[in-house]
Amino acid sequence: MRVDCEVVGEGVETVTLDADADYGDLLAALGYSRHEATVLVGDSPVPEDAPVAADEVRVLRLIKGG
Repeated sequence: MRVDCEVVGEGVETVTLDADADYGDLLAALGYSRHEATVLVGDSPVPEDAPVAADEVRVLRLIKGG
């Protein structure tokens, strides 16, 4: 499955996931850990262990350092 991911403030990236992927797998495909970002479907956060059920999501980074 293909999912368009808008990383808030950074742009849009499309990832390809297995059919049984969860939102934690989606974060990993983007290079983020479950501790540094959360996935929003619409305006609601979704649990990392929930199966991916949307083809468009927003990713909000919780930690950003430099």
